[in-house]
Amino acid sequence: MDRDVLVLIEVAAWSFTKRKADGSLDYVSPVPTPFNYGSVQGVMGLDGDPLDALVLGPRLPRGTQTQATIQSVARIVDAGLIDDKLICKHGALSKGERIALRIFFGLYVFAKRILYTVRGVSEPTRFEGWADTPRTAQ
Repeated sequence: MDRDVLVLIEVAAWSFTKRKADGSLDYVSPVPTPFNYGSVQGVMGLDGDPLDALVLGPRLPRGTQTQATIQSVARIVDAGLIDDKLICKHGALSKGERIALRIFFGLYVFAKRILYTVRGVSEPTRFEGWADTPRTAQ
């Protein structure tokens, strides 16, 4: 996979709502996401959805397409499915950004476990660490 990707922003940084690929509401978070969240169209993750991507930097409105460089990959298992997330930014990640990402994914996994408990989903959800390349269906 090329290091530069085109990301479609689905959740603007500091938003509380997460939407599904079809635009319908997935959930409302009690805390906002500090990063722009979207996906790489045309590249499928192993969960059957377009590959997820976080874009660090200024807030980008929902629906924005932005070119960004993959700096790292967060290894996530979400309800038993591999759901890697690209970490994208123009320029290298700072030490502070790496710390913020680690805290974010710790909270993300914790919140998803609570959501799945409420929904009756028992498959594992966890953060497995960092990688250079995502696990994709292609």
